[in-house]
Amino acid sequence: QYQLVESGGGLVQPGGSLRLSCAASGFTLDNYAIGWFRQAPGKEREGVSCISPRAGRTNYIDSVKGRFTISRDNAKNTVYLQMNDLNPEDTAAYHCAAIFRPFPLEDMCILADNYYRYWGQGTQVTVSS
Repeated sequence: QYQLVESGGGLVQPGGSLRLSCAASGFTLDNYAIGWFRQAPGKEREGVSCISPRAGRTNYIDSVKGRFTISRDNAKNTVYLQMNDLNPEDTAAYHCAAIFRPFPLEDMCILADNYYRYWGQGTQVTVSS
């Protein structure tokens, strides 16, 4: 009944940028930690970035630090992943995920897929010249 819908993927040249969106329906994201994950063909799923519910604490996988930025717009019930300076190794299906964390003492996020309960269908990002 709770749904997350990703958008913003597409084909981009190396060095280009994309902004992915993760829109929630059936619930509001105010008290949810949100994570972005990706999976390329022949590779395991990996956590890319996440953001905590209240303080907006963020984590990034090493390979995207300085290039990707996760942000939250509660008014739009949407979380974004701004991706700059893309390279072919960023090519993957990107999924967002959410977990309910309403308590201030648990205002955090982790890049582990088993931490999250709700998942979107994904959006494809292809970086190629």
